[in-house]
Amino acid sequence: MSKDYYDILGVQKSATADDLKKAYRKKAMKYHPDKNPGNKEAENKFKAANEAYEVLKDDQKRAAYDRFGHAAFQQGGPGQGGFSGFQDGGAGGFGSFSDIFDAMFRGAGGGFGEAQGGSQGMQQKGNDVRYNLDLSLEDAFKGSTAHLKFYTYSACTPCNGSGSSDGSKATTCGTCKGRGQVRFQQGLFIVERTCSTCNGAGQIISNPCKSCGGQGRSKKEKNLEVKIPAGVDDGTRIRVSNEGEAGIRGGATGDLYVFISIKAHRFFKRNGNDIFCRVPISMTIAALGGEIDVPSIDGSHVPVKISAGTQHGHQLRVRSKGMPSIRGSARGDMIVEIAIEVPVNLSKKQKELLEQFNTDSTREKNTPQAHSFFTKVKDFWDDIAKGK
Repeated sequence: MSKDYYDILGVQKSATADDLKKAYRKKAMKYHPDKNPGNKEAENKFKAANEAYEVLKDDQKRAAYDRFGHAAFQQGGPGQGGFSGFQDGGAGGFGSFSDIFDAMFRGAGGGFGEAQGGSQGMQQKGNDVRYNLDLSLEDAFKGSTAHLKFYTYSACTPCNGSGSSDGSKATTCGTCKGRGQVRFQQGLFIVERTCSTCNGAGQIISNPCKSCGGQGRSKKEKNLEVKIPAGVDDGTRIRVSNEGEAGIRGGATGDLYVFISIKAHRFFKRNGNDIFCRVPISMTIAALGGEIDVPSIDGSHVPVKISAGTQHGHQLRVRSKGMPSIRGSARGDMIVEIAIEVPVNLSKKQKELLEQFNTDSTREKNTPQAHSFFTKVKDFWDDIAKGK
């Protein structure tokens, strides 16, 4: 290799250690054989980048290279000791494509191998459990106690969750030395796989419990009572600590999350803490006024006054007859929406009486909105006819 190492990495001679590392990562990721299978040119560039970085990242080697060039690493040259290079294992470089990311993120929570096994050890926290609970609006209003029944992993009774039949402690796996991963050379690359001896745990139990197979937990039915506070809404999530899956071999227990779904009600619709109730009334009550009894979510009868001339869709607000706040004692309101029902199946006499409301002399007085609208429509058509 005769080309200048700085040129290979694409940096200046004044480049810092951080600049060299960034440049090398970029080259290695671009030309790695895993990403360029069968591409001899890319493989050569990858080897050259690996060789250049191996020298320049070391302060002593870099100083020797800056002074003597490539001669510093030739047999018997000023930099005696030689240079191992990629083919000899790349002691300072990256052996496989996954190793590039291993080195890049090692400082932020352990290497790739550690995240998979050894650093976690034998004990592993159990998963959280989700339970979907359907509630009636009445139960959501007053609160309730839900009786839950589900299957999940619980601590094994025979071994008390240890996973060992005789209570002996786990020992470090001799195959992977506690890492949970094993590495081996395969051609030019170093391959990393889960240790088959300990299945990635990093430790082994010599006498595993026959009941749980050494996991320290088994699937069982769980019966649980959970208090549902008054005022819960659709989509509310209730967390119950330490009622999820038991951890592996004595690991911490996960949590239980109860997700609330509110079933549709025959009368009411909810919006936040307010309750909507659509109430049909007769045309007579809407015209003359009156009083009606409306049901509320708490089961009481609520008298609602209807003013004479009330229109379809008009809303009346009844204070503090809605849902309770889950974070306080205040209640929302009940909104009563008036729906005027047009009479059907009229008798001949009823039809004759209604016809009297449709005469020109009473139309403007009895139905001012309709009269105003159709008057404007007539003017609109007249303007079109006149070419305006």
